[in-house]
Amino acid sequence: MKILIVDDCTASVSSMKEVLANAGYTTTIAVSHFEQAMAVLSASAETDASVDLVIIGVDMPGIGGIGAVLTIKSHRAYEDIPVIVVTEHNDEAILDQAFAAGASDYIVKPVSAIELRARVRSALQLRREMVKRLLRERELERLARKLERMSNLDSLTGLANRRCFDDTLVKEWVRNGRADAHLGLIMLDIDHFKHYNDALGHVDGDTCLRRVAEAIKGVVHRPGDMVARYGGEEFAVILPGTDYTGAMAVADNIHASVAQTSIEHPDSAVSCVVTVSIGVSSGIPTCGSTPEQLIQAADRALYEAKEAGRNRTRSTCLPGPEDLRQ
Repeated sequence: MKILIVDDCTASVSSMKEVLANAGYTTTIAVSHFEQAMAVLSASAETDASVDLVIIGVDMPGIGGIGAVLTIKSHRAYEDIPVIVVTEHNDEAILDQAFAAGASDYIVKPVSAIELRARVRSALQLRREMVKRLLRERELERLARKLERMSNLDSLTGLANRRCFDDTLVKEWVRNGRADAHLGLIMLDIDHFKHYNDALGHVDGDTCLRRVAEAIKGVVHRPGDMVARYGGEEFAVILPGTDYTGAMAVADNIHASVAQTSIEHPDSAVSCVVTVSIGVSSGIPTCGSTPEQLIQAADRALYEAKEAGRNRTRSTCLPGPEDLRQ
């Protein structure tokens, strides 16, 4: 483990380095000024060989040992590094200031070899426990983020799931409403998917769902857009800042992308390949309307597309703010 000694007393530094080397602590760096110490800490933080313990003289020049401890502990990258202060006077006021600044221990000069070894051993044990705790916390945070992502994803297609769709639609409804911007929504259904499953089985049905999901994702490019599996063979696309014309253009691209997959459908009354029916809605969110109304409008349009023969798009626009004021 790496130890940094910060002291302008050459004799004291030499004595401590010798004691530490004899105790097996061979990675020891000694500097005489605080600026040099901060440079060492900064360089070490950028590598895997970070400083594990700082031993600092209270009477060092410049900002002094107490100010140095306070500065080191104020940096997020160094706040978990134990600091031992070395003082010539066993003054309770000075020690109180040092502990208040963040020091974890102290040694009074002249430094006893036995005391130095014991206090360094104790401080490094504390450092090991801190590192272990930090690694555990990071792993828990990583797992929490992974679980959060998994809870928002559809396991079959990798798209956002219904829960994520519902949460995102409400957020975008509020955000676009504040900006007085259009919010577009696309609902689409694989045509005669039950017949596809009955003819080829659920394994091929799952493959079909994944390929259609990829086809939809392939034409929805903007970072703020969201493609979700709404349920069964139904998908949804949230299009922030998108009016009727823009949403219809995305729907056309989805039709083309699904057609390019050329997934054979053995029992469709529409085509020999898999097709989709699409409902589009768009509007500016207002106090007099709700996200549910946007969904209902897209769902009605989807129903109309199916009734009109499938493999096509129908649309419904929500009333605008001007219409609601009339």
